[in-house]
Amino acid sequence: MNNHVFKGHKTLLGNKFVTYRELDLPVRADIHKYSKNGFDWGNTSKGSLQLAFSILYQLSNKETAQKYAEQFCEDSIKKLNSRDWILQASDVLSWIDRNCDIIKEEQKIQKTTKLKPINRKIKKTKSNVVKDVCTELDITQKQLAQVLEVPEGTVSSWAVKNEIPRLGKKAIEFYIQNTKNQKIVDSYRSFIELLQAS
Repeated sequence: MNNHVFKGHKTLLGNKFVTYRELDLPVRADIHKYSKNGFDWGNTSKGSLQLAFSILYQLSNKETAQKYAEQFCEDSIKKLNSRDWILQASDVLSWIDRNCDIIKEEQKIQKTTKLKPINRKIKKTKSNVVKDVCTELDITQKQLAQVLEVPEGTVSSWAVKNEIPRLGKKAIEFYIQNTKNQKIVDSYRSFIELLQAS
């Protein structure tokens, strides 16, 4: 930024050109329109306000440029009385730093955020595989132990570790499938009994 400059040039015919880093400075009339005729300087006309807005927008943001264009125009653009002038980007940044509370507030927020990161702990309710199986089968841990023909302490141990060994899982899958098959058989028997009764 120290080497970057805004340059203004007024031709003998009165045409005005402003560059930044050797490129034409965008007028930014599409974002905020003060003037229909482009830039001016050395006064507080609409063209000077447009130049103030464009310079501030180039080095900050839309909100800052809109809020402080008039003040920047009064403090800096009005003082550019010659046909040719150079304005250091570092000087504009210093002006922004001194005058713009938006920038200062943003910097404070950034510093605060860096120093004190928000640390939100999200509590996750961890599911327990044994409890989930018992809920799905609508039985207690004691009944699960009886179904699998293992000691009740073994099922309690699985619940504490939150894991069921591979053979235990196979036995549970077998039990679930067996229960489904038993329901089908029971439905079929009920259907046969209903036919025989009629």
